[in-house]
Amino acid sequence: MRFWGITGTNGKTTTAWILAEFLGAGYITTVEVNTLARRFYSGYTTPPLKQLEEIYAEMESAGAKDCVMEVSSHAIHQNRVGFGETTVFSGGAFTNLSEDHLDYHKTMEEYFRVKLSFAERIAESAKARPDMGRRDLPPFVVCLDGGYGREMLEAAGRLPLNVIPVSIADPRFDLSGLKLVGDYNKSNVLVAAALAEAAGVPHSEIERKIPLLEPRWGRLEPVANGRVKANVYVDFAHTPDGLEKVLAAARGFTKGRLWAVFGAGGDRDTAKRPLMGEAAERLADMVVVTSDNPRSEDPMAIIGGILGGMRDKSRAIVEPDRRKAIHLALGAAEAGDTILVCGKGHETTQEIAGVKHHFNDREEVLAFA
Repeated sequence: MRFWGITGTNGKTTTAWILAEFLGAGYITTVEVNTLARRFYSGYTTPPLKQLEEIYAEMESAGAKDCVMEVSSHAIHQNRVGFGETTVFSGGAFTNLSEDHLDYHKTMEEYFRVKLSFAERIAESAKARPDMGRRDLPPFVVCLDGGYGREMLEAAGRLPLNVIPVSIADPRFDLSGLKLVGDYNKSNVLVAAALAEAAGVPHSEIERKIPLLEPRWGRLEPVANGRVKANVYVDFAHTPDGLEKVLAAARGFTKGRLWAVFGAGGDRDTAKRPLMGEAAERLADMVVVTSDNPRSEDPMAIIGGILGGMRDKSRAIVEPDRRKAIHLALGAAEAGDTILVCGKGHETTQEIAGVKHHFNDREEVLAFA
């Protein structure tokens, strides 16, 4: 079974799922694992090694020829996948790098170094074969549309890899029938398409499947409630870059006001909070700041960090109760408006004071009367 890894800050889940669609592969993502025999939630972006071994065995028993997986920076740093032993990657991809996980990595330079080490691990399988031509080396797709794309292209280009740059500026695949909206989704599709083609899938087959891709898993996923005048979407965006990109995408199809309902996670990187506030104030007409997963932190302290990035704090509606915040926007928005409920996406729990409670943004939208 071949292994294909997707790393980056944003877009890993969507890119991994799309690549699996192109390859007819099993996949391991933040949202679910699909062994081709069953689907389930592992509780991790990249599960621990023992669980991975069990998943691999189940995939092979189900006849999987390929396994696509998200590879988080934590998993890379902790060697959670058993590089070179349990998991030998045939190729991989880098989506982007932006402010996140600095509570763990401390600096963006270290965060980038860890991501680059994933490319280095893939390249190790080619070092014993110096006579290989560049196109025969393991493919490593680099998206140039997001943060640190150029830096990754330069650094990975020095490794024994077939580095393949992609950009919406030069798509190379027909995206005219793509139902996933936003430039960032186009980038995700192009990354998956380039890696699929490098893995042997015909160009024509990839283009045939692109129009069949549907929004899912709380990635700019529409949620229709006939009692709400506005168009409502749920999205997993929980970083400054992710929030900026989804708001920019929604701005492109919004006729009325654009609403952003979001918070930030507790016990995590605090530096990204004001950056999220700045992005929301700049791109949204109406900003509702609420709780995400406060965990052990005071929700109002987290909200204060978000407001710290806003020049005009009076523009923000503060409602720490996420259910009330969502319903507030749903009730106040008008026809032609767009509401983006951001931060949790596919998640079905909210952690407050160390206790996880059932909470699903999509269910809250549907329950509004």
